[in-house]
Amino acid sequence: MQIARPDSAVEEILPSVAGFLESPVMMVIGNEKVASNTSETLAVFNPATGQKIAEVPKGNAQDIDKAVKAARGALKGEWSCMRPADRQRVMLKLADLIEANGEELAQLETLNNGKSVMLSRMIEVGASADYMRYMAGWATKIEGSTIDVSISVPPGAKYHAYTRKEPVGVVGAITPWNFPLNMAVWKIAPALACGCTVVIKPAEETPLTTVRLVELCLEAGLPAGVVNVVTGTGEEAGAALTAHPGVQKLAFTGSTEVGKLIGVQAMQDMKRVTLELGGKAPMIMFDDMDMDQLGVAAGIGVFFNSGQTCCAGTRIYAQKGIFDKVCDFLADMTRSLSIGSGLDPANQINPMVSAKHQSHVNACIARGLAQGAKPLLNSGSYEGPGFFVRPEIFTAVDQKMSIMQDEVFGPVVTVTPFEDPDDAIVMANDTRFGLGASIWTTNLNTMHKYVPQIEAGTVWVNAHNLPDQNMPFGGYKQSGIGREHGRAALDNYLETKSVCIALG
Repeated sequence: MQIARPDSAVEEILPSVAGFLESPVMMVIGNEKVASNTSETLAVFNPATGQKIAEVPKGNAQDIDKAVKAARGALKGEWSCMRPADRQRVMLKLADLIEANGEELAQLETLNNGKSVMLSRMIEVGASADYMRYMAGWATKIEGSTIDVSISVPPGAKYHAYTRKEPVGVVGAITPWNFPLNMAVWKIAPALACGCTVVIKPAEETPLTTVRLVELCLEAGLPAGVVNVVTGTGEEAGAALTAHPGVQKLAFTGSTEVGKLIGVQAMQDMKRVTLELGGKAPMIMFDDMDMDQLGVAAGIGVFFNSGQTCCAGTRIYAQKGIFDKVCDFLADMTRSLSIGSGLDPANQINPMVSAKHQSHVNACIARGLAQGAKPLLNSGSYEGPGFFVRPEIFTAVDQKMSIMQDEVFGPVVTVTPFEDPDDAIVMANDTRFGLGASIWTTNLNTMHKYVPQIEAGTVWVNAHNLPDQNMPFGGYKQSGIGREHGRAALDNYLETKSVCIALG
């Protein structure tokens, strides 16, 4: 099975997708597909219709314990003896299987998450396969170093010292609902490259592609227990995974509020932890920007994945010379966006992931209106089935409004004028977040002057919201701890051991 053309609509759901949804969806622990030990389940919904499409096990602490024991057994067993080149080979096979089952995974993702099937094909499948191959290359390149030491006792003694890089151990991975398959691969791939084992707990709203991915892990030849998946709620399964003493490392992507709880729990037994959390990304547009790029800025920076991305450019600061043009363009463009199911790539605004999140985004819009922000579109609420939200653009905002400070995670953007560039930088940094930001200018001096002043883990220039597998990704301030992607990601899954040998 090969992935379809990215921009082709889904005319008919694949039989393999229908079969997956109709059969009992099970967790994978060791090499077995299992239900929860309580036999309880969670309903999974199609955000475009609001209808239930599947049920998954409601895993609990006992299921997590079973999965961690399987991961620990694999860590000490066949997996620990596997040569780096063999780890690389099985990871490359997994990447091939992701592509070979690409259309199935893409349709499953769109049905479960609601996003455009074009994004499912390009990012959830294509970028995931690319990332798995990228990290597979690192499996054979993990290295320590020799060290010249200056130890002076006893007099005249000689020493040989070096460092070893060793897998941190069992990784507990908790992934979000906005890019379910891709975020699972972001956690699993570097862990495998480093020789770790994994227990992954996907978001309760979007577990389906993660379950299918772990099934493919077994098909690729990963030994039993190397990658395990437990579905369930964050309060039960997620909390149990975070607190489990058999887990050495936690990797979490999600909200800042939950990330803080995970960080506090991790410190109880000093688990290693990386946290990729919320954002409130500014886009600073100078008078000299190329106005032909406004479409790219809005499409990729603001409304990409219907605003459900942590680097969404939700705060636009436009210099006064172009402020009116920016507002007019954004309003006209946004009015032209079609709203509908992600199964048709012609729809640019797709549903929010759940009824709960739809209510959250609508509440953020209502709060903005109540605090005096001026809506350019007066979109109003969406009437009809599914969890849709009409896009909205706000002006007449100030920095203290919740619409400027709190993460909306939907198709909502503010536009603020500035005259002095230094004022724009102050406003851009006036947030507890610091994940992404962008500058739009044709002046190299402007770019080089202000990039260092922006408090964000990634600053794009004349682009936005475009990560790369070789470019470290993570946040300043309350947007997280640690980095994913590139060589930097490997350090999250490795311990450094110093070895010192006294020479005779």
